[in-house]
Amino acid sequence: MKAVFHPDQALHYPKHFLASGAPKPNPEQPRRTDALLDGARAAGLEVVTPDDFGLGPVASVHSPEYISFLKHIHERWQRIEGASTEVVPNIHPDTRDVGYPKSAVGQVGYHVMDTSCPISADTFNSARASANSAVHAARLLFDGEVSAYALCRPPGHHAFRDLAGGFCYFHNTAIAAQWFRERGLRPAIVDVDLHHGNGTQGIFYHRGDILTVSVHADPIRYYPFFWGHAHERGEGEGRGCNLNLPIDRGSGDDVFLAALDRGLERVALFAPDVLIIALGLDAFEGDPFGGLSVTTGGFGRIGAACAALHLPTLMVQEGGYLCDELGDNLTRFVEGFGGVSRARPLGHR
Repeated sequence: MKAVFHPDQALHYPKHFLASGAPKPNPEQPRRTDALLDGARAAGLEVVTPDDFGLGPVASVHSPEYISFLKHIHERWQRIEGASTEVVPNIHPDTRDVGYPKSAVGQVGYHVMDTSCPISADTFNSARASANSAVHAARLLFDGEVSAYALCRPPGHHAFRDLAGGFCYFHNTAIAAQWFRERGLRPAIVDVDLHHGNGTQGIFYHRGDILTVSVHADPIRYYPFFWGHAHERGEGEGRGCNLNLPIDRGSGDDVFLAALDRGLERVALFAPDVLIIALGLDAFEGDPFGGLSVTTGGFGRIGAACAALHLPTLMVQEGGYLCDELGDNLTRFVEGFGGVSRARPLGHR
């Protein structure tokens, strides 16, 4: 299996974010990539650099208005007298159906849903490189590999079509899924991150051609709060193609695996050509966010459960923050997956 990563992904280096009203050091730091690369190599993965696919794959998911905003907003922000070094919103509309301001401050409020997505001079290029990693890994599967790992940082599953949020700017997992769809393939997304993949749900909620499944800490009192509840099943053609499996805060391996089994049963009934795992590692018991209690061994069991579908599988990195075991958790997931997977290449299905 190959791991895909571009050094430009480490240029984005947000210093702070606001949590519960208090400024705190941002946990989505470039050092995450060092730990994850160590974990990938320990699992025997070969690290390769992605090609540049241009903005086409990004624009298949995100609006051109939003892409333009991310590309230019930091330069515009610096012209504001007394502005912060990084772009951070301070006002938000109460609905998406409002006027679109010319003001940089107003546009930031429109396109950034929370205070955990500061934008620096390097954010756009890092997010583009992260998206390229996801597309390159998808192409590896299309060309005959049975599995691939995209070390996407910054992550993506909280980004909507025209909204950044939760450390996410471009939705790497959705970009890969749409790339597969454009080649006639039928993808299913399984999100095992601590937090609900609200951007994934938002992008595909009205579509029946991509299944979205998420196992996560119950959002009734946890980020992202407004999405991820069990009654959210999709709308229109997407009715029944969105499955949320919230579990109680503090839940460990057995509870997580029981919910995942339900999600994987739904995947099997969807009969996809390819599985995309939104691979958050922040459900770990020692993760700084501390929402769930999955063990390092538990990640091996999660990987094995996903592999038991015997599908060509793309793993896209989402959360998982700096702790001593971060790299080990990735290693165990990949090893658990590799110990079970007997998928056939896409061209032989």
